[in-house]
Amino acid sequence: MTITGGGGGSGAAAKKKQRVGSNSRYPSTLAVIDGETVSDVPHKPSGIRRSGSYSLFTSASSPSTGFAAVPGGGGFNDASTSDVVLRLYFEKSSSFFSDDSESISAVDQSDIQIYLHSEVLRRSKYFDALLSDRWQKSSDLNEDGGAPKIHHFKLGVHASHESMDSHFTVLQLLYTSDFSNVIGSVSTALSLLPVALELLFEDCVKACVRFLEAVPWTEEEEKKVLSLVPLLSEEESQELLSRLFPAKNDSSEEMLHGLILSAIHNHPNMAFAKAFVAKLLRDFSSRESARRVLDHAFQTSLKIVKESLEEYSSPDFRGDHNETEAIQRLNLHTAMTNGRHLLWLVERMIELKVADTAVREWSNQASFTADLQRAFRDDAWRNIVPGLPSVVLRCTCRLANAVATGNILATKQVRMKLVKDWLPVLIICKDNISPIMANHKALYLELEETFLRIISTLPMSDAQELLQQCLSFSTRNVEDCPHLVSAFTTWFRRANRPM
Repeated sequence: MTITGGGGGSGAAAKKKQRVGSNSRYPSTLAVIDGETVSDVPHKPSGIRRSGSYSLFTSASSPSTGFAAVPGGGGFNDASTSDVVLRLYFEKSSSFFSDDSESISAVDQSDIQIYLHSEVLRRSKYFDALLSDRWQKSSDLNEDGGAPKIHHFKLGVHASHESMDSHFTVLQLLYTSDFSNVIGSVSTALSLLPVALELLFEDCVKACVRFLEAVPWTEEEEKKVLSLVPLLSEEESQELLSRLFPAKNDSSEEMLHGLILSAIHNHPNMAFAKAFVAKLLRDFSSRESARRVLDHAFQTSLKIVKESLEEYSSPDFRGDHNETEAIQRLNLHTAMTNGRHLLWLVERMIELKVADTAVREWSNQASFTADLQRAFRDDAWRNIVPGLPSVVLRCTCRLANAVATGNILATKQVRMKLVKDWLPVLIICKDNISPIMANHKALYLELEETFLRIISTLPMSDAQELLQQCLSFSTRNVEDCPHLVSAFTTWFRRANRPM
């Protein structure tokens, strides 16, 4: 902010305190000291002095408005007691106006003359520096000891009615210590803050910042806060920055992981919570972040299911029989609950096409599938968790389908291991679980078809080994298993092809 002087003294300059950062949205305000210090200025009626029809402002303040009077009498815009006359004017250089005479006239008609008091203006470090510089050259009184000298200043304002409003309001706030009656909305705080920063009115800056810290913002208001933060000191902006920026780089992933865990473990309305988190995952901007979060949750749930089945399949009978049975029931319930979570995670991973790691993990579960086969050969689980085989096979079917359709491009080794490890589990479920419910029958058939499609992608020798295990897919009526007939037909056609 440049200040120029003339007339009665040498050209003195008072510079605005440098604040952190800069922002071109709010251009520096140019204040010009008139060429002379006037000693005999006839008193004007209390009210706003302006030459045009600009009528956005109220008349002079009184104690009833909440703005304090100056010690010894007088208040804001009181011409009878003021010793500073400030002229607010729209800067002609602004693109708000064109160069034609009509626009220039509009600028002139929007000039506003305000009567102020140097004692109050000193709350602004800008005006304090301005006044101190002038007073070093002259006394407070005329040489004859008469009325105080009147200082005339000009203050250029960015050409918009909102900017003029804001400057006028900030000048009014110099006369009060209670800002709460004025700063009552985010829009008000955002409009006053840049003016308070320009005038170095620290009390007003703090009041605006404190209000912004405590209330919600719209998205547009947040953008304005972001543009003003660089103008604030480190201490002033600390709380705003903590609200606007994460404390660490992986905050989004940490938040997503916490939401997933809460949705699948703790939330009473689990279905609603899962649906909401699924939407967040779909809308999340970084697929790689979503992949890492889902992989982590998948590994955690899979580990719990595997450990529970391992303990169930190899129980410790050294304790009391009833206690062992209770532990076995708990292990099955734990496996069932986390199996459902696992299925939900698999579906989300496939939906986002980030199930590569899950497929690799699922294809490398020889020990887990062996525990499942042991568990399903026993009848104890039937009355405790009858849906466990369905949950496990649905996970397998979702991942196998993703591989068969090309949603996940798996290597030859992964494809072969996926079928080799999980085909025996499917066979055990088909042979040992009766009666087979209609929905289970459809699941088994879908998984059979999917396994056969994957087998068709393998080398002839691997396909030969796996197809021999698929004879259990056959039915009493050969016409009822076209998928099996097609798979063997394909293999023999290839096997009989001349070298």
